[in-house]
This record gives sequence, structure tokens and C-alpha cells, in this order.
Amino acid sequence: MPNNHDAVLPEPSNGFVTTPLVEQITRRALTYLQVGYPIHFAGPAGTGKTTLAFHVAAKLGRAVSLIHGDDDFGSSDLVGQDGGYRKRKVVDNYIHSVVKTEEETKSLWLENRLTTACQNGDTLIYDEFNRSRPEANNPFLSIFSERILNLPKLRTAGGGYLKVHPEFRAIFTSNPEEYAGVHKTQDALKDRLITIELEHYDRETEIQITIARSGIGQADAEIIVDLVRELRCVGVNNSRPTIRACIASPACWP
Repeated sequence: MPNNHDAVLPEPSNGFVTTPLVEQITRRALTYLQVGYPIHFAGPAGTGKTTLAFHVAAKLGRAVSLIHGDDDFGSSDLVGQDGGYRKRKVVDNYIHSVVKTEEETKSLWLENRLTTACQNGDTLIYDEFNRSRPEANNPFLSIFSERILNLPKLRTAGGGYLKVHPEFRAIFTSNPEEYAGVHKTQDALKDRLITIELEHYDRETEIQITIARSGIGQADAEIIVDLVRELRCVGVNNSRPTIRACIASPACWP
């Protein structure tokens, strides 16, 4: 089993804010993950999808591999590819009048994070996965359905496929499809994910997050959060400003 130098073992953060709403979402996600289903946190920017993904992953107690969606991704950027050749030459001159030469050339397979996570049983966090083109995410179809990762035929170790480790788990996050740079998710992949829709947190959760992240007091946090929540009601389908505005506002105070 290869070592995955990119994987980390997350620990629950003392600064993570837990409220009844956050705990409810966490328990729901863990219930699905523990029986083997991949989780998909979907929602607008600023709703804490990535932070929540790491919090849930820490609860699983496995090493975590992180991938960020990218429009330039192909399947090989997730799975791996042949990355050169290794040449071996043996000259046998045991009998000085006879020279025997053997040459062997093998392709070198370079694994990427998805393959390593499937081998080692890591938890994969695929952040903003729908920023990658739909065809780049095709390897996940067989992973989630047959628990097999299809690999290029040129892969020398394993005969073109890999049986997924039973402890492998996946947590996806995504932004709405109307955001710039976001692709429509193929139905086949969406059907394999347990999607948990995230909206802006309730007032109490946003107050507690603002206090924890900015260091201000309860009264000031309530004023800021109420102002930000009021601004979200301006316009149609407005999701801005987000909780980030609540956290950043005290830094601008004189």
C-alpha cells in the first residue's frame, strides 16, 4: 500500500461552533457516511460547506484527502496517469567471449489523490466539485455503484481496475449552478450522492459563529448579524451578504 503524503488526519477544532442546527446536520451526514453513502453539501457561498465537511470528516477518524474542483481537470487529474518510463539494462559478461544484453522498458504509473484515497480507505473531500467538467468526474460512477475504480489499461499494477477500500468515504461540496464557472452535474453522479441542502444558518448560529471568529461580544454580534440578515431580504433571490460579512465587519471598526 503506497503512502499518501497528501492526506492529513484532521482533529475536531475547539473553535468550531456547534448549535442544535449544526449538530442535526452533522448527525444526518454521519448516518449516511457510516453506512457507505457519499454525502453532498450543496448551497450558496458562505454557508460553511467546506468547514462542515472537515468537521464531519474529523468525526470519522480517517485520514483526509482534499481535492478542489477545477475546469482544467480531466479524469487523469483525479485517478492518475502514465508519467514516463523506466529502462533497465543488464549486461552479462560472465563468459568473456560471450556478451549477453537484456533491456526492459516499463511505463511509470503516477497515482493521484482519488486512487490513493480509494486504496488507503481515506475520506475524500471534493470541494466545489462542479467546477470540474462533468466528464472529469466519471470515475466516481463505478466507485459509488460497484465499489470499483476503473483505471487506464496501461496501469501496470492491478489489471485496469482497483477494488475500493471498504473504509473509503466521500464528501462533496458544490455551489449553485448559476454561479460563474460552475458546470451542471451529470444526473448519473447526482443520483449516487446524498444531497444535503444548506442555507444560511439560523440567527443564533450566526451570532455564535460571529462571536467565535471575530472575538466581539454578544450584544455587538447581535447587531451585526441582524443587519446582515436584513440586507439579505433586499432584492430577489439574494444570498448576500454571507456570514463572512459578519465576521469581517468588526475589523473595520475604529
